[in-house]
Amino acid sequence: MMNEEVKETMDDFASELEASYKEFDERRNAYEDQEGPDAEKWAELYQNMQDKAVLNVKVKEAVKGGLVAYVDEIQGFIPASQISTSYVEKLEDWVGKHLDVTPITVDKEKKKLVLSGKAVMKEKEAAEKAAKMAAVKVGAVVEGTVDSIKDYGAFVNLEGGLSGLLHVSQISKQRIKHPGAVLKEGQKVTVKIIALKDGKISLSMKALEADEEVQEEEVFDYKETGAATTGLGALLKGLKL
Repeated sequence: MMNEEVKETMDDFASELEASYKEFDERRNAYEDQEGPDAEKWAELYQNMQDKAVLNVKVKEAVKGGLVAYVDEIQGFIPASQISTSYVEKLEDWVGKHLDVTPITVDKEKKKLVLSGKAVMKEKEAAEKAAKMAAVKVGAVVEGTVDSIKDYGAFVNLEGGLSGLLHVSQISKQRIKHPGAVLKEGQKVTVKIIALKDGKISLSMKALEADEEVQEEEVFDYKETGAATTGLGALLKGLKL
């Protein structure tokens, strides 16, 4: 008796496919359980940290030492020292407010996400300062206020939030042992911008004294020249006899 050949049917293929899909689902579920349901979110947060991306978050609550905010349902912590470039007196005042932050620590294993608003503000302030510095010109005469006095000179606050150094050697043509002998904090001064280097502004009051002397000499020369050309001889030359 000959063995009859067994014919494959679509039902056989269907059973095989179902078994394969079942194995695939088991592997996928095991992978997702291992990675966690928020693995993709953590990966995106890590990339945001690498790119220094700016994220806008709403502060949920104030806790000891900082603030809590959520990024795509992931809890993040903003330390008090990382909220702003200025001193934060009351953490509670930030609750409910929106804040631009960037991730500075992303640790999926420890479920640790640390955000910083200060870093974003510093970048913004640096860009604004660069734009203002680009508008500053050597030789310009500007007004300022003495902010602080050091042994080597005085720092002067200028318009637009810029600051420049008035070195002790640039305060006056006369020799000065200490800037405090001539200047005091809060004093209004007129200074000349004499140099720009590496984002720093050098100022001078002595240069203004030199400019005034040159102007006085020019005025004196003009008067002398004018007196000589308005004499009787010069007037007679213009007359027709």
